[in-house]
Amino acid sequence: MNRDRIAIEPTSDDAARRAATIDRAVRRGFRTLVIRGSAEVAAPKEARLFRRGPAALTPVGGGATIPIVKVSGPGDIESAAARGRSAGAVAVEWTAERIIPLENLIASGRGSFETWVLIERAHDLPAMLGALEHGADHIVLQVDDPAELDQAEASLDEVRAGPIPWELVPVHRLTAAGVGDRVIVDTTSILQPSEGLLVGSAAAFLFHVASEAEGSRFTRPRPFRVNAGAAHSYVLLADGTTRYLSELHPGDSVLVAEPRGRARSVRVGRIKIERRPMVMVEADRETRRFTVFLQDAETVRLSGEDARRATTDLTVGTKVFGAPFPPARHLGGVVEETIDER
Repeated sequence: MNRDRIAIEPTSDDAARRAATIDRAVRRGFRTLVIRGSAEVAAPKEARLFRRGPAALTPVGGGATIPIVKVSGPGDIESAAARGRSAGAVAVEWTAERIIPLENLIASGRGSFETWVLIERAHDLPAMLGALEHGADHIVLQVDDPAELDQAEASLDEVRAGPIPWELVPVHRLTAAGVGDRVIVDTTSILQPSEGLLVGSAAAFLFHVASEAEGSRFTRPRPFRVNAGAAHSYVLLADGTTRYLSELHPGDSVLVAEPRGRARSVRVGRIKIERRPMVMVEADRETRRFTVFLQDAETVRLSGEDARRATTDLTVGTKVFGAPFPPARHLGGVVEETIDER
């Protein structure tokens, strides 16, 4: 998802190096390119191409021009917002502070125009993507050398989900839920027994489903795996957005965390969806009840108050870890709207 929000702008004066940058960017999953002036490029068909002039980004092949506004003071934010409302989008070029001004611009324009930012360092990517939880809609990153894309990818792998507001909630009811499609998430990392994914039927509250780094008497540990739950469930990604488990793909970055401990980004290596007996776990939080559907098996565990508890050993009253999040989502991102998710 993050790569969809990032445009790569090759800046080298050397045509061969510009071409190498474009080639590596596209191979790494970046699909939007910004080309300076009238420089000649051989852009792949799947790439979205913009030309950057002194005052605007112009889409190649047609579309609305995006004005560029330089921001050096508070008054420039108001000007940028006005241009954004008029054009439907605005691209901001920073000359001084950037984090607070970006937050102000996002707050001013959310829902009324797209915010683009122009940056020169991959180091700034996490802040630009995470401001006010959502970040800029698009970031144009200047890249002089193909190797700089490695730094950009490293920045994208950083966790931007923000602090996790852990809570313990009591299990209200356990109900056999027949056979369903459950999703196993195999990662490219070795997980600790205490680590796991945040999963649930409602985005407003996600349960901590522990890894299979701890085996059973009849199975070996699978320290790269989380048997995460039913296909319809939400899972928290490393950037703070959600995705349905059924929509995960190899290469996606998911948030792996341990209750009241560290959180990190890991890559999905493989997804396995198989039909298995399921159990519906219902838990009470304040005046609401939340559910998670999990495979009914000894190796599938929720993190409890004192230990991890297999779904086969859960009982009414057992307290398990989870976390509340904003409930309204559009394509995984937080939006402000009225929602009743049951």
